[in-house]
Amino acid sequence: MNDPLSRRRLILGLAASLFTTTLCAADKPKAVIGISVLTLANPFFKDLADSMTAEAKAHGMTTIVTSGEFDAAKQQNQVADFIVRKVDAIVLCPCDSKAVGTTLVQANKAGIPVFTADIASLAKEGKVVGHVATDNFGGGKLAAVALIEALGGKGKVAILDHPEAESVILRTKGFNEELARQKREKGVSIEVVATLPGGAAKDRSMKATEDLLQAHPDLNGIFAINDPSALGAVAALEKAGRSGQVKIVGFDGMPEGKAAIKAGKIYADPIQFPDRIGQIAIQNIVKYLAGDDVSKETLIPTQLYRKADADKDPTLK
Repeated sequence: MNDPLSRRRLILGLAASLFTTTLCAADKPKAVIGISVLTLANPFFKDLADSMTAEAKAHGMTTIVTSGEFDAAKQQNQVADFIVRKVDAIVLCPCDSKAVGTTLVQANKAGIPVFTADIASLAKEGKVVGHVATDNFGGGKLAAVALIEALGGKGKVAILDHPEAESVILRTKGFNEELARQKREKGVSIEVVATLPGGAAKDRSMKATEDLLQAHPDLNGIFAINDPSALGAVAALEKAGRSGQVKIVGFDGMPEGKAAIKAGKIYADPIQFPDRIGQIAIQNIVKYLAGDDVSKETLIPTQLYRKADADKDPTLK
């Protein structure tokens, strides 16, 4: 091609094509991640989802955030939608740790890697690449330590449970094992007189606590498996005119829970760090998509948060 004009047109055409290709590559996200949390009504899961979205953005990725709202079937439909949209990875906080297997198998067959955060799968079927969560077993032990401390080592207590979630199973297991250990080794005389489902929600836990107070008028303490459950117990005690008479230990460390600790309505919380869970979950996806190895499980310890901590907490006004 000796014609100068033709050569110039060819060069301009190649340059325009290269520019367009580069621009499209720059605009296209590295990956899209589908996220389905347990519920967005609980601030913990809102913080977790926000953390994952922020960390994904830092890596040039985008997220699609949904919420199962405790409904395993709804969550399965959300995952089916992720598959249709051909996301590059999925993060689940299973609504039901045992029933999630069918959902996992759907994603596995589609060739989409699945990760779990906060709540693990207990299903026999389905593959999860990596799990990131609070050390819930250790946190349950801390909850027992706090309630023993609050009651001076003796009394009757109850548990507001939610056994559908693997994280809660570990919390109650840790709580019961620490009570048993301190009974053997330190002579603690605390008896668990009831374990009732509170649905991990304020309204259901309020009703469950009302039932507890009727059945056990001499109840001294309650271990509530998360802050909404603890706040439901607080509401029931206030309604019954027994505020402060039954010591409550929650779990989470969300703002409303911390405020209740500062006000003396909840004795203490083993607090979690949802921002860290979310960051590591996304970092695991980045590693996996790059072909690197990912830890099968990463656990983040809790810290016990009492009134003394709340009184000097700058986030509480």
